[in-house]
Amino acid sequence: MKPPVNRPRRLRTTAAMRNLVRETRVHPGQLILPVFVAEGIDAPRPISSLPGVVQHTLESVKAEACRVAEAGLGGIMLFGVPTDDHKDASGSGGVRVDGILNRALRAVADAVGDATVIMADTCLDEYTDHGHCGVLDARGRVDNDATLSLYAEMAVAQARAGAHVVGPSGMMDGQVAVIRAALDASGHTDTAILAYAAKYASAFFGPFREAVGSSLQGDRKTYQQDPANRREGLREALLDIEEGADLVMVKPAGAYLDVISDVAAVSPVPVAAYQVSGEYAMVEAAAHRGWIDRDRAIDETVTSIVRAGADVVLTYWALELAGRLR
Repeated sequence: MKPPVNRPRRLRTTAAMRNLVRETRVHPGQLILPVFVAEGIDAPRPISSLPGVVQHTLESVKAEACRVAEAGLGGIMLFGVPTDDHKDASGSGGVRVDGILNRALRAVADAVGDATVIMADTCLDEYTDHGHCGVLDARGRVDNDATLSLYAEMAVAQARAGAHVVGPSGMMDGQVAVIRAALDASGHTDTAILAYAAKYASAFFGPFREAVGSSLQGDRKTYQQDPANRREGLREALLDIEEGADLVMVKPAGAYLDVISDVAAVSPVPVAAYQVSGEYAMVEAAAHRGWIDRDRAIDETVTSIVRAGADVVLTYWALELAGRLR
């Protein structure tokens, strides 16, 4: 008598059966919507390289935040887009009370309160006239330690404006510890830190630079990670956890699923991943040409990020996905 044949296909026979045994499930509460708020516009402005994504006004971002809360998303991440005349060498617009991001945080906090998690990008690149994530030294390189004090000041300003979470994304060594100390000293002990722990010098950031009106000339390879390095991503995440990060981020997501998996396997704090602008743009462009099934590609890419170990996913499709997942 032949031994029984093991047939895994039995569990794929119907949609109901596949749903029953599905190993990875994405839910709206783990999705974060990144949004851009621009200074000097009176109506939402489309971003050409990110079809369907806009730069918001202070009014329209409030409505978007309400949609985020109503959809049951995990939160909203705000990025400020100042006008060129509000950029300078030190990125002071990111710290000022009347800077576009801090104004947007107050507007969103007034609109939704604690109904969703309000996150702020804590970086200077949008506000510097040279486009780098920190202040420059006499050689034109980013000065790590001089930048840290500005990050601390920026994080405190964002917490005062209403951010529940600050997101240092500049990849400065020691940024989490300095920000944690500043937040605690100013009484913002409940403000969490989402550390962009493993952020790579990626080619997939291109559309984002249009979205924030970046002034960058050159690249950020001296402070963002080399895409060839896997172990370094885990090392960076562990350092940020040691410094007090409440969550850690891997960015980009799709080309770095191995790093997400490595970090998730050992992290005692939640792991986030950012499905960045280039990932979004590629799917939208291919779908527009009829080369791929758009909805299936969106679902598959986000599921793969969660399958790799991410607890939280930042994606420009967050609201759309939430509608399908309910």
